[in-house]
Amino acid sequence: MHVHYEDDEAWHVLEGCLKFRFPEGEVVAEAGTTVFVPAGTPHDYEEMGGPCRYLIVLTPRLEALIGELMNTPYAQHGEVFPKFASAILG
Repeated sequence: MHVHYEDDEAWHVLEGCLKFRFPEGEVVAEAGTTVFVPAGTPHDYEEMGGPCRYLIVLTPRLEALIGELMNTPYAQHGEVFPKFASAILG
């Protein structure tokens, strides 16, 4: 799981299915579903059962985070998150 302390995030599933995990449980989002994650909410998500297409609504800070993560070895991701008011949770 991870958290963005200052940024909201939202997904709208176009095709397929996403599963979101929160401290209080899981949400399965099928095509046509929108999931909003307010700032400060620990979460993660994954595709379920095959290809999935979705729209993700991000702030500029989260877009920059993703851009840096794409150019950083996975083992160093924990060092990147704090630069963007975010954290990977144990």
